[in-house]
Amino acid sequence: MADPADYRPKPGEIPTNPGVYRFIDPHGRVIYVGKAKNLRARLNSYFTSVNQLHPKTYAMVHAAASVEWTVVGSELEAIQLEYTWIKQHTPRFNIMYRDDKSYPYLAVTMNEKVPRVQVMRGDKKPGVKYFGPFHPAKAIRETVDTMLRVFPVRSCSAGVYKRAEASGRPCLLGYIDKCAAPCVGNISVEDHRRLAEEFVEVMAGRPGPHLRRIEAQMKQAVAELRYEDAARHRDDLEALRRVFERNAVVLTEDTEADIFAFAQDELEVSAQVFHVRQGRIRGQRGWISEKVEETDDAGLAEQLILQVYGDMPDTERIPREVLVPALPENHQDLTEWLSARRGARVSLRVPQRGDKAALLGTVKENADQALSLHKARRSSDITTRSAALRELQEHLDLSEPLLRIECFDISHTSGTNVVASMVVLEDGLPKKKDYRRFSIRGEAARDDTSAMHDVLTRRFRKYLEESAELDVDDPGKFAYPPSLVVVDGGQPQVNTARKALDELGLTEMPVVGLAKRLEEVWLPEDDFPLVLPRTSEALYMLQRIRDEAHRFAIAYHRTARSKKMTASALDEVPGLGPKRRAAVVAHFGSVANLTKASAEQIAEVPGVGLETAQRILEHLRAEPGAQ
Repeated sequence: MADPADYRPKPGEIPTNPGVYRFIDPHGRVIYVGKAKNLRARLNSYFTSVNQLHPKTYAMVHAAASVEWTVVGSELEAIQLEYTWIKQHTPRFNIMYRDDKSYPYLAVTMNEKVPRVQVMRGDKKPGVKYFGPFHPAKAIRETVDTMLRVFPVRSCSAGVYKRAEASGRPCLLGYIDKCAAPCVGNISVEDHRRLAEEFVEVMAGRPGPHLRRIEAQMKQAVAELRYEDAARHRDDLEALRRVFERNAVVLTEDTEADIFAFAQDELEVSAQVFHVRQGRIRGQRGWISEKVEETDDAGLAEQLILQVYGDMPDTERIPREVLVPALPENHQDLTEWLSARRGARVSLRVPQRGDKAALLGTVKENADQALSLHKARRSSDITTRSAALRELQEHLDLSEPLLRIECFDISHTSGTNVVASMVVLEDGLPKKKDYRRFSIRGEAARDDTSAMHDVLTRRFRKYLEESAELDVDDPGKFAYPPSLVVVDGGQPQVNTARKALDELGLTEMPVVGLAKRLEEVWLPEDDFPLVLPRTSEALYMLQRIRDEAHRFAIAYHRTARSKKMTASALDEVPGLGPKRRAAVVAHFGSVANLTKASAEQIAEVPGVGLETAQRILEHLRAEPGAQ
């Protein structure tokens, strides 16, 4: 653990201008980004009374090895630079809000030739129009079902669409008039796109022209004595009105606002937002985050606004009003930044009285309840996790805190299809985006110890290469070392791991093994294992990461074996070359899936026609043991 006094800038070195600063760890990783009106005053606050800092801030200054700063011309420039660096580096000690649940959106894929309406969660894609978030999820499905009655836009998957197109018969939705069926030419692609644009316009809150058009069509049908058509138009009108009456009106119809509120304790913060459009609450979102330092509602509002609206690909969704419980000190610069993002004026303010202030109180109640629920579910986990990390550090007599643990496991079938996995814990929690899988071939695949030596050599050679050429603005995937290496196995595996690390010059990197038979912890070159108590939280954490590595390795091994078997089964299919064989393998994944598929489904694979698909099925069914 570093001593902040070792890298504290000398008196007078830090300017008094506004700027943005970065704390950097010994491996060149940016771990915290902040901004200040007066850089000298702000940075000195980290070094003058270190023992009185917030626990997370204390950990941050001891994890850092240096601090850098950049002077800017104004606070608006500081906002923009801070946001850019946080997006670029995702510093582990910055407050990074994460959703307390995954909210569904109604999406219209206007980036496709034939747009599709669907319910989507997760990351947003360019060219897709999103509406929501909706809560509860049932609301969005009711909305889609109602809207498709009036605007029968395609909602089927790509596979269903292609099958209908190939067969010349629409799916069930086409028969019950919930889809205009562009797949079979019931509507042209151009007219279907216009239908999708109307769908988008209505969902964006502009139903008036379409309501008036349908009402005029209904009256004309009555005048012409076409009563069945008039009844259909009447039902369409009622369906559209139901979509917009589903949410209660809470404010005037011209209100477009996002209303934020917070609840916090000394360790965590809960944030909630209500999305109000046309005076109705259209959606609700929530976030939970660990606090890095003492921050009031004004500071939390600034950080959340930057994250929410900075990440928003469709800036037209930024509302005219953003209501918060307290104005950030730099609210004028934030307002300017928001207005530039939206392309129109945005009002950032605190509601003082009336319906908006009352609604802010409701949002605050939701934030309080979300924090209470989160603490009830996670408090024991947080306490236990921290205790396990401390206990493990003490048992292994390590000087550095265990911020990152990497575990390696080998999987094979009687020495064939040898693969390995690497899983990662950071702060005691899985970091799945850092998980890695390895294929092992040649001499390295002859036994478990050779495979382990090969994997560790490859992983840490890559670390040495990337750390030698470390670009702070573009760190490599393997550029940061773990605080502890764990291998699945006993004394032979641990000694092999130690040898691999020593050969690379990483003699100070600690390594242990966990043997499955008696759950013993093995240290390099020790003749006797370290036996942890069965009730030890440290042992439980080691078992958890070992089991996760084993699960990840087994999953990869099954995939690799299945693809190899599938590829082998297709070797003798006439007219099926390596490229198309690889495409079929990638699409179906296993012989079982391929055998169950129809010729039409196989023909959906790019480059595989119906004749080739039929030859594939005939070949598989002729194989010995085929069903």
